[in-house]
Amino acid sequence: MDQHNDTVDSLSGPGAQEAASALAAALAPPAAPGHFDELRGTAIPVSAESMQPGSLLQHPAASLAPTWARFFDQLGHGGFADLNRRTENLKRQVRDNGISYNVYADAGGPQRPWSLDLFPLIISPESWRQIETGVLQRVKLLDRIMADVYGPQQLLARNLLPPALVQGDPGYLRPMHGVTPAGGTHLHIAAFDLARDPDGDWCVVSQRTQAPSGLGYLLENRLIISRLFPEAFRDLKVQRLAATYRSLLEGLRRMCPADADARIVLLTPGPYNETYFEHAYLARYLGLTLVEGSDLTVRDQRLYLKTLQGLEPVHGILKRLDDEFLDPLELRSDSRLGVPGLLQAIRAGNVLVANAPGSAFLESTALLGFLPALSRHLLGEELQLPSLATWWCGERAAMEAVLPQLASGVIKPTHGAAGASAVLGKSLSVRELDEWAGRIVREAEEHTVQSYLPLSQMPTWQGGQGRDRIVPRSLMLRVFAVADGTQSWRVLPGGLTRIASAALEIASMQRGGSSADTWVLTQGEVDSTSLLQHDQPAVEIGHRSRGTSSRAGENLFWLGRYTERCENTNRLARLTLQSLNGEDQSSQPLLAWLSEMAVDNALISPKVPAATQARRVFQRSLIAGLADTEDATSVGYNLGALRHAASAVRERLSQEQWNLIVRAEQDFLRGCGKLGEHGDYSSVEALRVLETLSGHTAAMTGAQNDRMTRDDGWRLLSSGRHLERLGFLAAALGWALDTGALFDEAGFEAVVALFDSTITFHAQYQQRHDLAALLDLLVLDRDNPRSLGWVTQTLRGRLAKLAGSAPGELPQIALTVPDPQQWSLEAMCERDAQGNYTLLQDLLQHCTDAAYRLSDDLGARYFTHSGDARQSVGA
Repeated sequence: MDQHNDTVDSLSGPGAQEAASALAAALAPPAAPGHFDELRGTAIPVSAESMQPGSLLQHPAASLAPTWARFFDQLGHGGFADLNRRTENLKRQVRDNGISYNVYADAGGPQRPWSLDLFPLIISPESWRQIETGVLQRVKLLDRIMADVYGPQQLLARNLLPPALVQGDPGYLRPMHGVTPAGGTHLHIAAFDLARDPDGDWCVVSQRTQAPSGLGYLLENRLIISRLFPEAFRDLKVQRLAATYRSLLEGLRRMCPADADARIVLLTPGPYNETYFEHAYLARYLGLTLVEGSDLTVRDQRLYLKTLQGLEPVHGILKRLDDEFLDPLELRSDSRLGVPGLLQAIRAGNVLVANAPGSAFLESTALLGFLPALSRHLLGEELQLPSLATWWCGERAAMEAVLPQLASGVIKPTHGAAGASAVLGKSLSVRELDEWAGRIVREAEEHTVQSYLPLSQMPTWQGGQGRDRIVPRSLMLRVFAVADGTQSWRVLPGGLTRIASAALEIASMQRGGSSADTWVLTQGEVDSTSLLQHDQPAVEIGHRSRGTSSRAGENLFWLGRYTERCENTNRLARLTLQSLNGEDQSSQPLLAWLSEMAVDNALISPKVPAATQARRVFQRSLIAGLADTEDATSVGYNLGALRHAASAVRERLSQEQWNLIVRAEQDFLRGCGKLGEHGDYSSVEALRVLETLSGHTAAMTGAQNDRMTRDDGWRLLSSGRHLERLGFLAAALGWALDTGALFDEAGFEAVVALFDSTITFHAQYQQRHDLAALLDLLVLDRDNPRSLGWVTQTLRGRLAKLAGSAPGELPQIALTVPDPQQWSLEAMCERDAQGNYTLLQDLLQHCTDAAYRLSDDLGARYFTHSGDARQSVGA
């Protein structure tokens, strides 16, 4: 392909916006020999004649396929010269939207940005009709197979399906035998991985039925790419996707076993799953509650969601969890992701699960070889969409036939997902082929061989560094069929296109591949259906409060606590560094107070000498531990815990709020990483890093206060913040009393600064430095959000609203919090016979103890629901 490199540079040169399709045809290399060329709509031959004069390889400027020609002619202003800018916009959008694909084995960490190519795969109406017809037939066939395998098992009795292939599959669930799923449909979502053969015909390579991924990612792909090519998207008449999602949701609701409005949840394994971004995105897009297994419980063969207000019935589950983890009572006993008793609720017909458990055996690559006969038997039809030639080695005749062909085939495991573990025969040496042949003979049932198919290749844009060019890459298309009613399906007019990396011929995201949007064209009118329901009568809507699961409530509670804790420890670290390097660095009461506070808030290890003994050692230890997340729980640890809590409720946070949290942690860790590079641990640089974080936490506070709905989840977040603030500020005043810092001028000013009240204090009390003035502002003033009085008053109000108490009434749990109306400035300023402020110290200790106790009470009442066993709460 190198002969094109010199001329490809002109793609972004003058005149690129004129006759863009002609430029693309002239400059884009053809697909590799033996592969179908999507750009030109033709096969690239591999025979010697292909190099003869007049062949495509000799004249790569052959005409583009009509659909691709129209696409390039609609590039808009700037033409090819604008593609690099659009690529940068694409990357920025992926980054800003936080689209990630987590890889468990990735040494770089769990978060990996989603990879998306600039050009979409374009499918003509004629080609799509072939796909749609074949996929609808196949999902119907698979549903019939599943109904028979878990029902009368006639297919096994007639040897149309080998029992060893079905019942020997780990995904075959014996507890589901004889069960008719709610709604009468086993498969609500089925995915089919398609590829074009060299003649341009589509065939099925594999199928996914347990919890097929891609429905969320392809939506994000569509949103990004359609905005980058608006003219082409409009003029090519690309089919929209929303109608299919709406049909899926409405179909689930109709089939759910509920008399009134069905409650459907999306079950996820959690934030560490590789496709968790998609789970949260789909839940938000479809309006479903995102839950983990611990959010659900089964009582009397019915499924319930544990919410802050108690148990609420659940009628349907859209699961993104593999079947074996669903129920630890009957399946994997070590599963902590599922719901004990769920299978019993399914057998009782009280909950719909999409897809019905037990479909994993349908994903076996070996099953593809039996589908033609099964289609004739169950449907009386020939398969409209052929499968890739497949041999299950568990049949002796098939094994003997395929062993001599290993070098030209693809070896896959019979059970489980085969894409990531497929082995290309042509990549093996003679010795390795012999080893594989021996392994297959010894474990025949565990291996399946498919014929090798050169994947079709589509154009991809490789820009930058002065080498702008179009490069062909192999692709695999995942198409989705979704149920819109009982035994009724429709095909999503689009799909998830996966592009192989340059070094591989296997299109897999786990192997470093990329993705592309999929444009299915139509000759008729474009369906403009959206998820919005315009025909809902206003009288039927009413006011609906958003339910909050106990797990979500707990994570929001800790999100609030860690946000406040991060802000407090950051302010304390800044104040400490400023004091250690300021004009008051010789104040012993100030240094003693800062030392106690630093140890109490885990900024410094108790083993480090206090600032009064070794000021520089103390400072160096504080700076070195800022970002330590393993041996310390300083600012960096709190920031990481904040992000972790936020990730568990990501579907409840705006994209801007999530991006802010991620950026704050990244900037902080990056800045701290430079502090000890030269061994100096500069306080100036450390202060700069802490000040940047202060701006981020201020923005987080604003987002939490102004960008979140005031539901019970938000009240728990707010309660967590105020609970944390109460404990921190009360302890700070207590240590200031004990160390004498309140009676030292420098210490006095530092305490006011830690309460973030310096401007207000000097505006109200000018140059006074007496205890009464300080307590009036920092303890009693209920207009100062950093005072103990304001915090306790607000916290009691939040708890009353959370408990649903009538105006003016307080629930028992709120009585844990001290009542600021009973506080007296005169009493707090009194000294006992020994000259101690005993009443003030008791009040501060009461506030600190109340914060810890309230945390336990909230957990027992709203998170673990164990509060009923306690005789009194907050008494």
